[in-house]
Amino acid sequence: MDSFTASAAAPQSEPHLRPWQPTDAGALLDAYRSTPDLGIQLGSPTLFSEARARDFIAADLGRGNTHLNWAIVDGACAVGNMGISSIDRRHDTAWLYYWLAASGRGRGLATRALATAAEWAFDEGLFRLELGHRVNNPASCVVATRAGFAPEGVQRQKLRYGGERFDVEIHARLRTDDEVPVLLLPLTT
Repeated sequence: MDSFTASAAAPQSEPHLRPWQPTDAGALLDAYRSTPDLGIQLGSPTLFSEARARDFIAADLGRGNTHLNWAIVDGACAVGNMGISSIDRRHDTAWLYYWLAASGRGRGLATRALATAAEWAFDEGLFRLELGHRVNNPASCVVATRAGFAPEGVQRQKLRYGGERFDVEIHARLRTDDEVPVLLLPLTT
């Protein structure tokens, strides 16, 4: 299957993954304003208007040969991002990342989005998927573990946000690992 072939669209009320759209700018701006740690996740952009949010969607939440992003949609509103980057077809590997606005947290959406993206990646021929989370973010560790990503170790002081450095725990999932009992989200590519 071609990496970007569209699948059937999900009903609007059911949580699902779909490409980011310019019309998601308001939802992204709301998430940025209401979720204190989101600036760190987004690389601290200055999202102070819907126009800037649209620019961010176009520049940073799109897709290319080695990366793609999906909006995590709950109802009709984008509440987070599920991304794949550093897609390496030679080694069949990729890096996965995710974030949720405060309004989307606590309902298993990140776990379901991560498991869905992993299954998509395996269907696309990738073998090893990796991700990392700050060790001071236990909720992200739970998401990774529940989605079948095994911890592999800690990279000391890997990330720097402002003047502070953070250790990062690395997790990975292989195509040959056991399936995880997670309800996948409908996905449109």
